[in-house]
Amino acid sequence: MKMIIENFADFIITLKYSKISKKVINNGKLLFLDYLGNTFRGMEEESTQIAIKTINELNQYTSSHKSNNAQNNDYIIFNETKNPINRGFINGIASHTLDLDDGHSLGQIHPGSTVFSTAIAISEFKNRNGEEFLEAIVGGYEIAIVLSILANPEHRNQGFHSTGTIGTIAAGATAGKLLKLNKKQMINCLGLCGTTAAGLLESDHGGSMGKALHAGNAVSNGIKCGFLAKKGFTGVESIIDGNEGFLKAMSIKSYENIKNFNDIEEKTNKTEKDLNSYLSNNLGKFHINDVYLKKYPVCRHLHSSIESSIEIFNEINRNTEEYYKSIKNIDKIIVKTYKIASQHNNYTPKNKEELRQSLAYSIAISLLFGDLNINLITKTINTGYEINNEINNEINNILSKIIIVEDENLNKLYPKRPSKVILKFKNGKTIEKMTLNPKGEGKNKFNKNDILDKFKTLNPQYNIDKLKIIENIEDYEIYDFMKIINSK
Repeated sequence: MKMIIENFADFIITLKYSKISKKVINNGKLLFLDYLGNTFRGMEEESTQIAIKTINELNQYTSSHKSNNAQNNDYIIFNETKNPINRGFINGIASHTLDLDDGHSLGQIHPGSTVFSTAIAISEFKNRNGEEFLEAIVGGYEIAIVLSILANPEHRNQGFHSTGTIGTIAAGATAGKLLKLNKKQMINCLGLCGTTAAGLLESDHGGSMGKALHAGNAVSNGIKCGFLAKKGFTGVESIIDGNEGFLKAMSIKSYENIKNFNDIEEKTNKTEKDLNSYLSNNLGKFHINDVYLKKYPVCRHLHSSIESSIEIFNEINRNTEEYYKSIKNIDKIIVKTYKIASQHNNYTPKNKEELRQSLAYSIAISLLFGDLNINLITKTINTGYEINNEINNEINNILSKIIIVEDENLNKLYPKRPSKVILKFKNGKTIEKMTLNPKGEGKNKFNKNDILDKFKTLNPQYNIDKLKIIENIEDYEIYDFMKIINSK
């Protein structure tokens, strides 16, 4: 039986643009549009600016301390605008820092931030064309999602952030495709990616910039491994399903399911994750079609509760004065949701990073304003801006009423992400709203106009007419394409 890495390598190498359906290609273009909007706005965030200053400082140092032993061009230190590792690293951070990037519910991963950041960096550096670019991103998404479905939820439950860990392998697959690695080189590339994969959820929930770093790190490691493999640096083929590999270390139950099945001589009673059937039933099904997009700049697990809260706001917001009277007369706000969402129970976030993981604070903003966007996050959390004390008091009042409850019945509906928000007033009146699955996926998928509206909201000064060329990206070299996209 082939190891997982060999299966992945075969899929990536043989994937051809001409064999990919129009639906898949069009979905890839829509996801690229969403990625660009998130990344342009993410460039303004403090985390990205710190990363840029750091890279610039390191480049300045290394440029003035080149080794006297350098024998050829392979050892040249590229400047910031040309080095694909640096470009990918920065774009990875910028695309993920707002928590607005795309994701996959069952896989519990944000593939776009790593795949697109890698594809842009390599395509510009190697002068790849639009067809090659789309080929690579479709392959990168497939590897990201197929592996994350296999590894999760166990991988997440052990404390790993799939965007950082599995995102590294997806970045390597994307880079390898664009570097035109042969099968041996691709296996080495993915093997190296597996051993550099990292990202712990403690960073996500601890109010640090580490979550954004996971995406940037995944991109830079994926690119680095691709170039190393191209030169002959070797990686182990068994890095995912080997006895001391990725699944054993980072998703023990997934590994045990595979091992128990492989140890059975008479393979008649197949486990849920029979590796052969899993890969044959999933690899090449183009899971890019199942990716969701995000409306609110917070963790996806909070979105259903936000939408239920906004529905309540809309129901009772006849006029501002009446609404604030209603808010002040709330006795309790009961939030019933599934386990993972209920664990986002920080009531006192100290910065934007913590707020994006806070269920209670997200509900408070949504109930107070009937929305949750980047401007409201800045307005309601102390990030160096002047905070309106009246707003602060209103939010604290709402927070004091919120009770978060893990609901067994809603747990059974996962990977749907259900939430019921119940307002109980002092006069005995009750309003409740239930959201089964948030906007952006399934029957509530975003269309192109939704994505353009999101883009304009994030980047109001940008001339969106330039984005029309995404429809015909196949006609461009990516270097020229990005010059147009980035032009003033």
